Amino acid sequence: MNLKNYIKEIQNFPKEWINFKDMSPILQNSEALNYTIQQFKQNIKNIDKIVWLDARGFIFGSILAYEMKIPFVMLRKKWKLPWECESISYDLEYGSNTFEIQKSAIKKWDKVAIVDDLLATGGSAKAACDLMEKLGWEVQNLNFVIELEFLNWKEKFWDKKIFSLVKF
Repeated sequence: MNLKNYIKEIQNFPKEWINFKDMSPILQNSEALNYTIQQFKQNIKNIDKIVWLDARGFIFGSILAYEMKIPFVMLRKKWKLPWECESISYDLEYGSNTFEIQKSAIKKWDKVAIVDDLLATGGSAKAACDLMEKLGWEVQNLNFVIELEFLNWKEKFWDKKIFSLVKF
């Protein structure tokens, strides 16, 4: 299946110079969504938890965790999680943000796979890796629906296994 057929490009969104890759049509087509999940399942092996990134990573990560029968952990934007949290701040291609994770979800030496919809400049994915490693987790791989190859993210992940379904 060619998932590029299910990705729309929206010019000048959310800012004038950005061409947003909208993967909503994947979610609106059960065959495309199932294909996406099955591809991730084939790539992700021998892990303890799936960590997904706020917000669209939740969609794929929750389905994947359910299908693989393993726990999932939310990495949310600041002030979205109750209880005591660990946090990390990071830069995006058009701003900055902070991720938080509940301390109660943390068990040292867990092997995790990170799932998100998009790898652009790598800011959020790098922050997720840094936070996981700070907490004693081992990041096995990073999984994305869309990868923007033309952006300079590779130097941030020289030691990580990256899997993406569609490359632009």
